[in-house]
Amino acid sequence: MPVSELSRRTCGRSLQGVQVSASRRSGTTDELGPDEPEPDGSDLLAALLDGMDAALCAFDADGVVTHWNREAERILGWTAAEAVGRRGFAGWAVRTADAEEVEGRLLSAMEAPGRQVNEFALLTKEGGRVLVRTQSAAVRGPDGKPAGVYCAFSEVHAQIDLERSIALSEALFADASWGVVLVDADLRPAVVNAHAARALGMGRTAVLGRPLGELLSQGVEELESALTHVLAEGAPPAPAEMWVSVRSAEGEKRRCWRSGFVRLASPLTEEPVPLGVGWLFQDVTEARQTEQEAALLRFRANQLHRAARAAAECEDPGEAATVHLDFSLAGFADHALIDRVAGGPVADGEGPVRLVRAVATPAGAPGPSLLTGKAGLPVRYAEGHPALQCVERAGSVRAGSAESTPERTREWALARQWPADSVHALCAVLRSRGRTLGVVTFLRGAGRSRFERADAMYAEDVAARIAMALDLEGLVERP
Repeated sequence: MPVSELSRRTCGRSLQGVQVSASRRSGTTDELGPDEPEPDGSDLLAALLDGMDAALCAFDADGVVTHWNREAERILGWTAAEAVGRRGFAGWAVRTADAEEVEGRLLSAMEAPGRQVNEFALLTKEGGRVLVRTQSAAVRGPDGKPAGVYCAFSEVHAQIDLERSIALSEALFADASWGVVLVDADLRPAVVNAHAARALGMGRTAVLGRPLGELLSQGVEELESALTHVLAEGAPPAPAEMWVSVRSAEGEKRRCWRSGFVRLASPLTEEPVPLGVGWLFQDVTEARQTEQEAALLRFRANQLHRAARAAAECEDPGEAATVHLDFSLAGFADHALIDRVAGGPVADGEGPVRLVRAVATPAGAPGPSLLTGKAGLPVRYAEGHPALQCVERAGSVRAGSAESTPERTREWALARQWPADSVHALCAVLRSRGRTLGVVTFLRGAGRSRFERADAMYAEDVAARIAMALDLEGLVERP
């Protein structure tokens, strides 16, 4: 049966035009003749066939090749002129020993429902072998009867690479133990996996399309800056750690995310067009907090050691107390005060006491602590003052301003006889030989966080050293 007749019977007028166009480009002739006009749409269908990413060939009912596109030529090296019109693959695209089996499996698609998938080893024009995966299905004529077979094929390794990519994407968005977020060019989440949704405190669909500022209360600017950089410049050379605060029903949670970024570009364009950014992150908050706490403990232990060495060289025990106070301020507080019990140390259970300011750090520019209180005048502390509570309890007391405006916070600090910029306070009792000598007060400004339990433990260590120095001072001054 002539090739063009098969095209008219199996593929209709449009597919016939494709065959004619493909044959004429390759230099072969067909029954239509060179001067006969081609049917409408043939050039378009020929272009579509030649532009396919998969190789395509077709056979008539007798096994004669009727179609052969450019991708098939690229994979095997045989041109359309060399392939169209051949009967089967024997002797040129398949080894003769394998030809019967290959052709039988391909042509069996005419009688089978749906598509059939097979793998064959085909021969290239240079004599090499290429393992391909084929999908074949029947081509039916106007009467509905099978009249041929079309076969799309691609190299197995390319198909496997595609399947691996798809499998990787599915695994990342289903079972990954770290967060994966695809952010579009507008910096809005487009796809979110389950781990990332849990980290953001929302459902997977609730996160999509929302600005990052609605998901994070702190760290948004840093994250958006990183995403914008990746869109413009590409992926950074190493992961970045970012501290963020996540909005949740329980309130804000501060987290540290170790983040990696990759730019996503469309594979279907000649020039890379950014589709967005792939953001992968892992929560490392506990590890970073542990590292920070260990570093802070090392620093504070070193400060206590240095203070003890420096205080040991002081002839005056009172000066040694100020040395301990000055060393303790580094990285811990902005101001510090030492108030001594008026009239000397008191035992537990003795009546209300009055406190005299003994040492204070400068309220303005930083500098060494200054000895004050030589006149012995009591500090005007109101009832319920944190320093007085500290003496009564013989334990540490923490306090902080709950005022909402700077003016009210300033009034709060001045009412307690503290520097005007004080926002957080920590009072530690000075105890030595079972008696109370006074109180040391550490103060922080608005730029620092409130005192925590670990801070109180450090303050108590400093207070114990200051109390020993002040107790020694009293023993030296005693006749």
